[in-house]
Amino acid sequence: MKILMINQAFYPDVAATAQHGHDLARYLTSKGHQVTAIASPSLYGESGASLPRRETVDGIDIRRVGVSYFGKTGMLARVVDYLYFYVVAALLALRLPRHDVVICFTTPPFIAIMGVMLRLFKGTKVVYWVMDLFPELPIACGMMREGSAPSWLMERVSRFCLRHSDMNVVLGRCMEERILAKGIPPEQVRQIGVWSDQEAIQPIPREDNEYRAKWGVEDRLVVMYSGNFGLGHDVDTFLNAALALKDDDRIRFAFIGGGKKKGIVEAFISEHGLERNCILEPFQPRSKLDELLSAGDVHLISLLDGIQGVMIPCKLFGILAVGRPALFIGNPASEVSRVIEENRCGRTITLGDSTELVEAITTYERDPGERQAAGERARRAFMDQHSMEHRCRAWLELLEQVAN
Repeated sequence: MKILMINQAFYPDVAATAQHGHDLARYLTSKGHQVTAIASPSLYGESGASLPRRETVDGIDIRRVGVSYFGKTGMLARVVDYLYFYVVAALLALRLPRHDVVICFTTPPFIAIMGVMLRLFKGTKVVYWVMDLFPELPIACGMMREGSAPSWLMERVSRFCLRHSDMNVVLGRCMEERILAKGIPPEQVRQIGVWSDQEAIQPIPREDNEYRAKWGVEDRLVVMYSGNFGLGHDVDTFLNAALALKDDDRIRFAFIGGGKKKGIVEAFISEHGLERNCILEPFQPRSKLDELLSAGDVHLISLLDGIQGVMIPCKLFGILAVGRPALFIGNPASEVSRVIEENRCGRTITLGDSTELVEAITTYERDPGERQAAGERARRAFMDQHSMEHRCRAWLELLEQVAN
């Protein structure tokens, strides 16, 4: 098959959509298919171009168009960047030879319109990879008012993209429920979750872990939040738990990554004098992901209420891969909560209940046997159901079905 991928972020970007797109493209090329990716020459959220306009990586023909002028300086500026990418990416897609299938992501939102256009002009089949739902995401994050004219318009565009795609790939059951509620036929919806690479992400023993040695945590319990501190994530619950455990020398918190709310985390730690029991680090290289995630004994995941089914944090699957339990702060209806509870590899914590979170953390500290057993169940669930091999095989079968 000749397959086209369209997403603003792609290799070597660290954005989750870029990493999953690259993983899938590598898998497809390894099976003998031709993959072209249209992306931006700018790293996601940054202004200015820094990547080559065209290169071949792992057999993938990467075409980069446009430039991000404003990065993440504001909503209006981001819209301008999105619109420019729409135009230049559409012009390139129309000039390229016909592809059998185009996979449209959700950065920028509604890029699936371009897929519908390619189907109209070239007969290309369209698969809409729904990473985030709009307008639900900006509404839930308080960036847009429900019932406003912009949200009404975005909802109409969203339904148009969903209805006119040959297949919509969703990341979990909660997202599938939301899309079916929009009146999309079930036969146009397929659930394929995100993943981690079973070969690249391996558990690393505590005593061999360079991050633990660097941080000087010794035998203490490390509670880690790694990844994006975004607008859709709760930070208050785990910050208040860190404050409550300030004087407990058996426990350390590690907050790794970046995002809109990372400044809130840094300010809270400084204001309350938590530098002794909290570790702060920026995003780490993907090549060090297994080392980083293995440094944590227990991992934190969070989503604000109302976000379930709108976005699904992919960090869960890296946590499962290194065999660590996860504490999810959010609504039990979320796919993250369902996977954790079904596999008994952690707990779901009520949003805002830092006391419940403290109790869960201290229980794991007192009972290393149960912590290890939960980690073993996590790794087993990952290998049996959630690895990159499982997911990419499902994608290949789907694409073959759609193309035929």
